[in-house]
Amino acid sequence: MDVTLHLAQDPEADALLGRSPLAALVGMLLDQQVPMEWAFKGPATIAQRLGTDDLDAHEIAAHEPEAFAALLSEKPAVHRYPGSMAKRIQQLCQYLVEHYDGDAEAVWKDVATGKALLKRLAELPGFGKQKAQIFLALLGKQLGVRPTGWREAAGSYGEPDSFRSVADITGPESLVKVRAHKQEMKAAAKAAKASGA
Repeated sequence: MDVTLHLAQDPEADALLGRSPLAALVGMLLDQQVPMEWAFKGPATIAQRLGTDDLDAHEIAAHEPEAFAALLSEKPAVHRYPGSMAKRIQQLCQYLVEHYDGDAEAVWKDVATGKALLKRLAELPGFGKQKAQIFLALLGKQLGVRPTGWREAAGSYGEPDSFRSVADITGPESLVKVRAHKQEMKAAAKAAKASGA
């Protein structure tokens, strides 16, 4: 895996996401309740604070929990909720160590179908169906991981030429379009809730 991503809108952070399967997974895990760029810059910040140029699932899984939470809490914090996200990242890494010998790429390597890949992604700690579908779309659209039926398994996130999620961000212009789509979805949900629908 060595592609150029533009999710963090920061060259160094994006370079890490493009070459490190674990960094990409951690960025996706962090992508909630904070701006996308902040979430996807997180893996590079964590690596820097660990004094390394990549993330290692074995190292993170074995890290003392309070020390790891403190690492994420340092200013600027890696996430709005650094303590709970530190716990989730460690759970993800522990799962990867237990099920994939710490190799994040093994989650999608040699998977025959999009349906099987979606199942594997949804089994990861912190990944519900929607997050799994978005990450599957990211794998297919930008990272060249395209098992049979990947678009269908990714649902609407797999649609070509759409601007629904991080899977569709290839630079500043597409980021603006994705952000606008998310705001439309929030407004529609708020309107539906207000009307009692």
